[in-house]
Amino acid sequence: MSLSWTGILPLAVVLSSLVPGLLIFTLREDQQQLRTFLNLLGAVIKLVLVALMLYGVSQGAVFRFEFPFLPEAGILLHGDALSLQFVSLSSVLWLATTVYAIGYLEGAALKSRFFGYFSLCVSATVGLALAGNLVTFLLFYELLTLATFPLVVHTGTPEALRAGRVYLAYTLGGGALALMGIALLHSIGGTESFTTGGYLAPLMAEHSASLMLAFGLLVAGFGVKAALIPLHGWLPMAMVAPAPVSALLHAVAVVKAGVFGLVRLVYNVYGVDVMDALHLNDPLLWVASATIIYGSLRALTQTNLKKRLAYSTVSQVSYIAFGVGLLGPLAAAGALAHLVHQGLMKVTLFYCAGAFAQTLGVHRVQEMNGLGKRMPATMAAFTVCALGMIGIPPMAGFISKWYLGLGALQVNKEWGLAVLVISALLNAAYFLPLIYRGWFSAPGKEGWPAEKTFQTRLTRLPESHWMLVVPCLFTAMLSLLAGLFAASDLSPLAWGLLIVDREFQP
Repeated sequence: MSLSWTGILPLAVVLSSLVPGLLIFTLREDQQQLRTFLNLLGAVIKLVLVALMLYGVSQGAVFRFEFPFLPEAGILLHGDALSLQFVSLSSVLWLATTVYAIGYLEGAALKSRFFGYFSLCVSATVGLALAGNLVTFLLFYELLTLATFPLVVHTGTPEALRAGRVYLAYTLGGGALALMGIALLHSIGGTESFTTGGYLAPLMAEHSASLMLAFGLLVAGFGVKAALIPLHGWLPMAMVAPAPVSALLHAVAVVKAGVFGLVRLVYNVYGVDVMDALHLNDPLLWVASATIIYGSLRALTQTNLKKRLAYSTVSQVSYIAFGVGLLGPLAAAGALAHLVHQGLMKVTLFYCAGAFAQTLGVHRVQEMNGLGKRMPATMAAFTVCALGMIGIPPMAGFISKWYLGLGALQVNKEWGLAVLVISALLNAAYFLPLIYRGWFSAPGKEGWPAEKTFQTRLTRLPESHWMLVVPCLFTAMLSLLAGLFAASDLSPLAWGLLIVDREFQP
């Protein structure tokens, strides 16, 4: 077991949310101040620890925690540039979503249960981000399923319980497929640490069929959480969960865990040479492309705002899988940038949708008329991120899609540009009407469904509860800055280019 500070720090990052979460389970419902203190303390400590790791990695430090678990496959937490990109996103958005959830759930029941599982969910997410081998990744991948299930069914309605059963069926089935794939790889070559350029090349000549089978099992297993078609069915149903949970599922935890697993699988397990020699990237690329178009087409037909955003996630997350499947350095950089950009934009959109629902009772697209006059700051945040999702320059979404397009040209797959253009047009078709309704349409004579009912307990800002508005503005601002300052050394794009140069090239 590693006992140096470089060994302890990765474990401390996981424990910084795990320990507060376990303590929160013991609190009574009326211990609001202590629960809030533990939530915010854990989130702040995690940010500080992640900042220390980021600084250490930039200075060449190696963060590695090992604990014996299985023969030749122990628990390994490893802080490299790729893992810290995901951990940084999770940590920043955990703090923002914690603030948002405190305001959103004001007056609600079972808050200790909610925030306890909320913290466990973040612990599992950073654990799989820091995982240094497939066994560790699978352990936290399955813990993430168990931690998020109670959040999906939190309201306890029949619809929520049904969505929870579907969620478990999909994700546990995906976990079983991933387990079979990892076991197959372990049986033929052991479980090595994630390696620059992959570690399976020496096995290719003798075990090519097994490697292809294992890859298919792992892509299917990770593809469930990544919402690749036809494995996406759980995601729209999970929208019955409270808005903070939806934001967590779509921007921070579950779908990102799936695509992050695909990134590790392609670049740090198989490697570009093995992928290319066995032609494994083509099926992944086709499925990702189909998912991008399919998700956008389904979003067009949704009249429920959260479901429209859910199908948008199905499409947008597959941009990352698309970039991974291209196997080019520019496409990989675009995919990694989009991992952050999509997270910032999508969490903002769900924050806004939740604020609309809690403040005015707005749940459907038709009810969004005139929102810009009643909730201008929230609607402005929604607009910024919707334009980013379309890919309007200089928004963050444009930057990552630009690099994905360059990556498609770099590997001579010009048809990939058509996928990106068609998707952008479809994105515009389902986002622009929302923007138009919010700013340029007058609300109906009856007003909004629940404005008077909810306004009686809004005393902090004229627009809404400040804990609902401030997170929207904060994450929208981050997404805007990520696009405006993409050329900066501190941007998600620059970090993605660093990862490609340092960890994806053998």
